[in-house]
Amino acid sequence: MHYLKYLLFHSLTFAAVAGILLGGPYMWLGLVAALSFVVVGDLLLGDDTSTPELKHKWLLNLQLYSALVLVSVLTFCMVWMSAPNYMDALGFGEWMQSVTGHDIFAARSGSGVLDYLGGALSTILFIGLVGTIVGHELTHRTWDPVSMFIGRWLLAFSWDTGFAIEHVYGHHKYVSTLDDPATAPRGRSVYSHVVISTIEGNVSAWKIEKNRLQKLNKALFGFSNKYLRGLAMTALLTLAAYGIAQWQGVLMFTICALGAKALLEIVNYMEHYGLVRNPQATPCMPRHSWNSNTKISSWATFNLTRHSHHHAHGELPFWDLKPYEDAPMMVSGYLSTMLLTLVPPLWHRLMAPKLKHWDEHYASAEERFLAQLANQKSNNELFVSSTNQAA
Repeated sequence: MHYLKYLLFHSLTFAAVAGILLGGPYMWLGLVAALSFVVVGDLLLGDDTSTPELKHKWLLNLQLYSALVLVSVLTFCMVWMSAPNYMDALGFGEWMQSVTGHDIFAARSGSGVLDYLGGALSTILFIGLVGTIVGHELTHRTWDPVSMFIGRWLLAFSWDTGFAIEHVYGHHKYVSTLDDPATAPRGRSVYSHVVISTIEGNVSAWKIEKNRLQKLNKALFGFSNKYLRGLAMTALLTLAAYGIAQWQGVLMFTICALGAKALLEIVNYMEHYGLVRNPQATPCMPRHSWNSNTKISSWATFNLTRHSHHHAHGELPFWDLKPYEDAPMMVSGYLSTMLLTLVPPLWHRLMAPKLKHWDEHYASAEERFLAQLANQKSNNELFVSSTNQAA
């Protein structure tokens, strides 16, 4: 069971692909299945605090590596469905019709704008679940070229190979500080954060790669530049989308890729929202991340929910992460918390008491001072009043 539970996202991806190919209202199937199963499952099944000793690491790695196949098939199907009806890239439609008897061409032409919206949202969610989360896990393995290769290609589906640079060498160094683009200060809305963190994160990735190349005495504009190679990977995927469905395919792929990138920044937002730290005085510790041990979210995200341990020991593979039940906890499971961030007034109201509790029970003396400054800068009465009450 401890091996099989991480196959959850495979099953949900199959549902998303099936819904997209069926067309019509079925294109919402992946999104509805994921939200209902994961959100409801988290509410009903509680936490997973198990820490089994898993001996067959190759089985776990195989599940990670298979993500590249899944996200490729998912994206191909969504882009193919967006093509003009006279196009049949790779003869996929004829093959599908001959094997299943399903008239996929009729499904494509008979699907409306709302149907395609459901398909795009499903694709966005699963590029995030299947691509970005696994890409995050694999690009932490900087010593393993196979993991880095697969991980960077997974991130290319969300136009975000720069994440492999900034996250590992920037975010993990400066998390919960003003120097970290991924850490949202108190009072910032998730919508502002998606834009700000995306821009600043790419700027940071470029600077990190530029400094690396300077130390190696290598040309900035050349094959050695991992940031530029990442852009080329994304360009190849975009070109493939054009080949599958012309400009409709490029538009669909762009929507799905940018949506998946926004999804990543929403996750960054809720994982470190409002937390503070002095990077010169205090190393990153479990208290500098919001944690969650909800069962279904943990299984569906390869223990990304155990974020406090991940930031304390970023080199550990997902199967070695511990639940850290005494770490600061998120409002709920991952998907339900993501939905809550989309309503800023509700989100700030829920987080104000949690941040006040963090200030009083987790923060050092210096961090309490930094938290008071953050409250004052927030321009949000919920946080300003907490500072006044403490004074």
